[in-house]
Amino acid sequence: MKLIAGLLLIMIPAGAASIEADARRGAELFTKQKCTGCHPVSGEGQRAAPDLGQRASREYTAAGVASRMWNHAPTMWYSMGKSNIVPPKLSEGNAADLFAFFYATRYFEKRGDAGRGRRVYDSKKCGQCHEGGGPGLPIGQWKSVTDPVELVLKMWNHAPQMKEAAVGKNYKWPLVTSEELTDLLVYVQNLPDNRGVTSKFVLPAGNRGQELMKAKGCLECHTGAMSLEDKLAGRTLTDVAASMWNHAPKMREKAQPLSSEEMSEILAYSWSAQFFRSKGNAAKGGKLFAAQCGACHGVAGSGAPDLASKKGNFTTVSVVSGLWSHGPRMLKEMEAKKKKWPTLSADDMSNLVAFIDGGAK
Repeated sequence: MKLIAGLLLIMIPAGAASIEADARRGAELFTKQKCTGCHPVSGEGQRAAPDLGQRASREYTAAGVASRMWNHAPTMWYSMGKSNIVPPKLSEGNAADLFAFFYATRYFEKRGDAGRGRRVYDSKKCGQCHEGGGPGLPIGQWKSVTDPVELVLKMWNHAPQMKEAAVGKNYKWPLVTSEELTDLLVYVQNLPDNRGVTSKFVLPAGNRGQELMKAKGCLECHTGAMSLEDKLAGRTLTDVAASMWNHAPKMREKAQPLSSEEMSEILAYSWSAQFFRSKGNAAKGGKLFAAQCGACHGVAGSGAPDLASKKGNFTTVSVVSGLWSHGPRMLKEMEAKKKKWPTLSADDMSNLVAFIDGGAK
């Protein structure tokens, strides 16, 4: 697969501006800042550091990425210093572009396996419709595997046709886990017809998402405790695709088809904001802030930014931007005071973001 290009717009909730993030810009920034001098991406680049396209952990959430960058930052800065590379200052837009690039390279997904994917294809009896002139699109033409948004769309729009075919062939609706779907994607991506296809990742700001969900009848069920914003928390788009597929037979009414634009709007509204923001515990974040950050942040004359000003508009993107813009000076000051660089787990990062986004008081 070629390096993924496309546009991702991270929609921040009402009251805060949307953050435009472009995977192509993220890829260019990653190369321009010489990150490939250590980090390969899907085998391309030097191998001094982990391959960002070959992660096996399911814990690579946006908060997880921010925590790993935070913990690894001093090592990166030391390495850059030895190579006479000046650490760049990243705007929030730059940081958002990097997140889009990481998402596009499937950094947030569990690594799939083509062999397992073939077994999924066979065990779910996909070939009964998708081979030999059946009603389904031939497997070699599944171009939706190159776009996570298109994947969700195809899984949703294909469900009614698939349901009819399952009834006609007298077999049960094939449920899939997100891991199985990931394996299936890797299998299809490695078929001869799909190799070398450039993948895409496009989401708008989601301004029409709520309106569309109401028009399509989604909000008749997905309100309150059943709201999609809560149910999709922490899930990748492959998780979402699997969930929508498994949910389709349970719907009271026939699933209404969606266009690519409509699906993009709905996902931008219901998924992207919660994925890149934090669902952490603000109270725990406050205690961590007091112990690790409060001695400088918010203290007059310290030179550290007053994070209370970020209320309602602080995300993991903000953390990465602040890390690269403020971090090198912070490290020098901590070394001068003989203090260790604080390490943060993914949960720590989620909690801190929740606390700071709530006002950091």
